[in-house]
Amino acid sequence: MSSEAHSRRPEEYYIEREPYYEPVGDEIAVFEAAYRNRLPVLLKGPTGCGKTRFMEHMAWRLKRPLITVSCHDDLTASDLVGRFLVRGGETVWVDGPLTRAVRAGGICYLDEIVEARKDTTVVIHPLADDRRVLPIEKLGELLEAADEFCLAISYNPGYQSVLKDLKQSTRQRFVAMGFDYPAPELERRVVMKESGLGEEMAARLVKLAHMTRNLKGSGLEEGASTRLLVHAGKLIASGVEPVAACRSAVAQAVTDDAEMLAAIQELSSSLF
Repeated sequence: MSSEAHSRRPEEYYIEREPYYEPVGDEIAVFEAAYRNRLPVLLKGPTGCGKTRFMEHMAWRLKRPLITVSCHDDLTASDLVGRFLVRGGETVWVDGPLTRAVRAGGICYLDEIVEARKDTTVVIHPLADDRRVLPIEKLGELLEAADEFCLAISYNPGYQSVLKDLKQSTRQRFVAMGFDYPAPELERRVVMKESGLGEEMAARLVKLAHMTRNLKGSGLEEGASTRLLVHAGKLIASGVEPVAACRSAVAQAVTDDAEMLAAIQELSSSLF
């Protein structure tokens, strides 16, 4: 039996080019202070509002490798920590993404943590307090995190339920930072920068987004995110008619309800 730490070298997780990010408040300063004090960070906010881009930007600023895990219903603690695999007739240990980040002193970002199985929170608790250790039970090892290691998690409070909630025993280990969609002027700049659209067309997309967000709770679970506006903007910049672009990138993306689809289409037709 042998041990194989990981299939990718830590340097492969570094972000070489500065990711475009427009700060909304003091989130950069707060994250940097948390990092210097070796405190874990919790990002909370609606889907597509910039949480992942913020993490990419901070990894670039701090010059640390970023290992991102998109959590889902089938994600287990073993998926994060690692497991034994048979390769070439030999049993080898392969680190999971969390273990790779702990060893390398990287940033591990667990996106939408409430989607993962409950046993994952048991694994991250010792990393999210003063211990900063990762128990690897299958190896009988208690791995101490490198000084540069940072644990970050995120979730969307709008999707909370009794079954998918972040327990107080977990959330009170973290420095929490709230995210939301940018103010109209800032969101317009983001859409222009990311899609290549002109000012007027970007402003119309932002107005459409705010109209759909006003429908939240009245037929929509979520309004159009900044991410969806960028998608629509890229389609328009590529020659797709604006109404058609909004139908595919916005309306169809946020709902399957026929009445809501028609309502959003009517909104986009009034703007374009």
